[in-house]
Amino acid sequence: MSLVKFKRRPLGRLIGSDFFDLDDFFEDRIWDPKTWKGRFWNGKSSVPAINIKETDEDFAVEMAAPGYDKKDFNITMENGCLNISAEKSATKEEKEGEYTRQEFSHESFERSLQLPDSIKDEAVEAKYDNGILRFKLTKKEEAKKQKPKVIKVS
Repeated sequence: MSLVKFKRRPLGRLIGSDFFDLDDFFEDRIWDPKTWKGRFWNGKSSVPAINIKETDEDFAVEMAAPGYDKKDFNITMENGCLNISAEKSATKEEKEGEYTRQEFSHESFERSLQLPDSIKDEAVEAKYDNGILRFKLTKKEEAKKQKPKVIKVS
């Protein structure tokens, strides 16, 4: 007697597959990269990437947002949450002979960061340069890392 692996029907592989069938789990179509790179999803994210670096004095946040102008950003702070959004639109029109060609685009994003209580709300700074939006989030004095106190043994 030999064991033969049971094959499901094609539709059954996507719908109703046994989640705990580890032999078949990673072979499901839902995990197939071709599924996600087709017309269903173009593989690009509409939310900009963020880098956060903590020092003893502050947090430095960098957000990649190329192609925007300073005026496109709307940055607010409410209840310890830093809200960043941007929106831009462009229209291009060409008239040549008997035809008119018009193209337009619209891009926008929203991103919110819950800030720790150790941030001075009034000392948040933002700067946009070469497609990078940078924030300096200064820490409150009591939150800054203190040097350890050395205690001598007598």
